Amino acid sequence: MQERNARVEHFAKENLNFTQEILSVKSFSRQLAEQMILAKAYVVIAKEHNNLHLAWQLSSKIRNCQLLLSKAAITGEPITLEEAEPIIKSLSLLMFKAQDIHYDISTTIVTMKSHIQALEERVNAAIVQSTVFGQIAAEAVSKSLHCLNVKLMSDWLKIPSLQELSDERKNSPRLVDNNLYHFCIFSDNVLATSVVVNSTVSNADHPKQLVFHIVTNGVSYGVMLAWFLRNDFKGATIEIQNIEEFHWLNASYSPLVKQLLNPDSRTFYFGAYQDLNVEPKMRNAKYLSLLNHLRFYIPEIYPQLEKVVFLDDDLVVQKDLTPLFSLDLHGNVNGAVETCLEAFHRYYKYVNFSNSVISSRFDPQACAWAFGMNIFDLVAWRKANVTTKYHYWQEQNADGTLWKLGTLPPALLCFYGLTEPLDRRWHVLGLGYDLNIDNRLIESAAVIHFNGNMKPWLKLAIGRYKPLWDKYINQSHPHFQDCVTSWNALLLDCWWIMQTQIILYSWSLVA
Repeated sequence: MQERNARVEHFAKENLNFTQEILSVKSFSRQLAEQMILAKAYVVIAKEHNNLHLAWQLSSKIRNCQLLLSKAAITGEPITLEEAEPIIKSLSLLMFKAQDIHYDISTTIVTMKSHIQALEERVNAAIVQSTVFGQIAAEAVSKSLHCLNVKLMSDWLKIPSLQELSDERKNSPRLVDNNLYHFCIFSDNVLATSVVVNSTVSNADHPKQLVFHIVTNGVSYGVMLAWFLRNDFKGATIEIQNIEEFHWLNASYSPLVKQLLNPDSRTFYFGAYQDLNVEPKMRNAKYLSLLNHLRFYIPEIYPQLEKVVFLDDDLVVQKDLTPLFSLDLHGNVNGAVETCLEAFHRYYKYVNFSNSVISSRFDPQACAWAFGMNIFDLVAWRKANVTTKYHYWQEQNADGTLWKLGTLPPALLCFYGLTEPLDRRWHVLGLGYDLNIDNRLIESAAVIHFNGNMKPWLKLAIGRYKPLWDKYINQSHPHFQDCVTSWNALLLDCWWIMQTQIILYSWSLVA
């Protein structure tokens, strides 16, 4: 097992070195790659002029070049002068030969333009396919997490004391005590939710004053209870609720529930990926899930609470969050970090301003904000009838013409003029897609958010950020060890094989 792990770690390190090698202008790998691309253009020209012998000679040298590059990628060893020189010389001679025959500059340019256009079409098709596969991978439940869910559900069903303990804690007065600090999380992912709770209490000055309100679905209800009742979270109070017991959340009250029952909506969001012209992200069923939209019903779920911090399940807390409760929101409902440091994150990017219903009420240049770590004044929320506004906008968007997906667009409309900007250090986003976030920004952040497809519990995760999430997992739990560790050992070998195949295939795509 140790040898196998060492082999994969060795491969990963060398693969990174090869990436640096191929980007270096002084490396033989770079010279070979560039010469190979030019040679492929001449292969096309030679075939068009029926010079099959020259095309065969060029193709043979290109294959030698590909083999050498693939070997370097797998072994991680840089290509030497002795290896590269024969191929570079032979390719150069063949290309000079092609130029001397009758392939003038104009012919070469026209042919290369055509070749580049064809390559661009193939690349675009590959990007679409890659996006679809990436979306499917991001939505999938990993084998290890599924294993953990099964074992926890078994505990819930087999251990009567867990159910008795759950009944005892349901009516705790701490759940409605406004002198405590209340947090709500809506998720069906037990491991992700556990990391949010554990990271919050681990960095709190007074963890026993924290109360976590977790809402999940019927499938994950017993799983969540089995996990949180058998793990210690430094004395914090934890409540688990089942969304299926919210009988007031029905089609007659919620436009979203009504839309969920609509066959057309269900076909679009829950059907197969049939139309590749529709952005795959927009087909993610998560964006229409009731659990995801539950954030708009916080005052109804917790009618006795005055302030709540809402936390997404794909984040990690790094500092004490209790000072959020004493911030002056200046009469606003929502405290959030603005995201309009770049032009992209403004209202016109999220909602359709060609519709007069939108353009007559909102400023297209208004600054958007992050939904995932928010402090809500529920007294002000009820006074401003924010949930009623949410219902109005959901009804207006029944045909999907005002916005296409997610909870942020309707939130921008509902909390327009009711949002207090927070210091940027409260909430740093992008760890699920951006590889280049400044380390200083991450270190200073109270909350880091893995928004994007590369969630930290998936194999898609960005390796640089994953340890920030991993350290808050209770790895001593026997179920975690049984499920995750055993699966990792198996997946390491699969990963090594897949990476090798990807490198070999990537070179063939250029052909």
